Amino acid sequence: MVNGGTETFVVGSKSFTAVAINTAAKAGQWIKTKLGDINHVGTKFSAQDLVTEVDKGSEKLIRNLIMTHFPNHSILGEEGVEPGPEASAKALQEMSDEEYLWIVDPIDGTTNFVHGFPFFSVSIALAHKGEVIVGVVYDPSRDELFVAEKGKGAYMHGKKTEVSEDETLLTSLIATGFPADRDGALPINLKGVQALSPKVRNIRVAGSAALHLAYVAAGRLSGFWEIGLNAWDIAAGALLITESGGRVTDTEGKPYHLGVRNVMATNGHIHEEFQNELAVAEATGFVK
Repeated sequence: MVNGGTETFVVGSKSFTAVAINTAAKAGQWIKTKLGDINHVGTKFSAQDLVTEVDKGSEKLIRNLIMTHFPNHSILGEEGVEPGPEASAKALQEMSDEEYLWIVDPIDGTTNFVHGFPFFSVSIALAHKGEVIVGVVYDPSRDELFVAEKGKGAYMHGKKTEVSEDETLLTSLIATGFPADRDGALPINLKGVQALSPKVRNIRVAGSAALHLAYVAAGRLSGFWEIGLNAWDIAAGALLITESGGRVTDTEGKPYHLGVRNVMATNGHIHEEFQNELAVAEATGFVK
């Protein structure tokens, strides 16, 4: 199969995208069966950075399914990395030369999951030589599956997703998160919240970066930003947005890559205005 002169993403007869979809759906359905049945909640980087046996079980399930199909590929999963920003950056760096790298968040929104708040997701991306070529975000609570393949658009249950048409911050609903890094990223993010709140229609903080990014792709939000995220929070959602006509950069406006931790994603129309407000508020997370 050929699309615009480029081969579709297949090894042998196995489609990367089909495996990503199947894996995310199976993990999501399994996670859903565990709602309200959590025996142990642990903490990682901070008291707000939670992990459960369900996160670990979901990652194991995802790893097993991917490795069954693609035993020579590499996997970067949240639960396989030590907590904290330095360890995350190091893990990504160590795998940056891999030809095919799957980037997995087995439950994005663990705090929501623990509390039974139905806004969490499974995020699976595949990067080829450092560039994301497949992205899947699955919301088991709503049974919504967001899928993107580089150069082929993004879809939610077969319907093409498109970013919103909001032209200004004032007409935009945007989202952010409250980072688990209470001393570093959180105060910076709160500066951004304070600066942007009067200038947008409203701000949502629902607790799953991957799902917020999928919502930008689907036009439900016009923008999202957060300081101190990891590759597994962003990779799949970033492709969903660009394939839906939006824009993803770091908070200084520089192009997105897997190492970006301070992310800003929009419908494209509000991007420069958004970035300018963060810069003026000194809320980009970058030291001048």
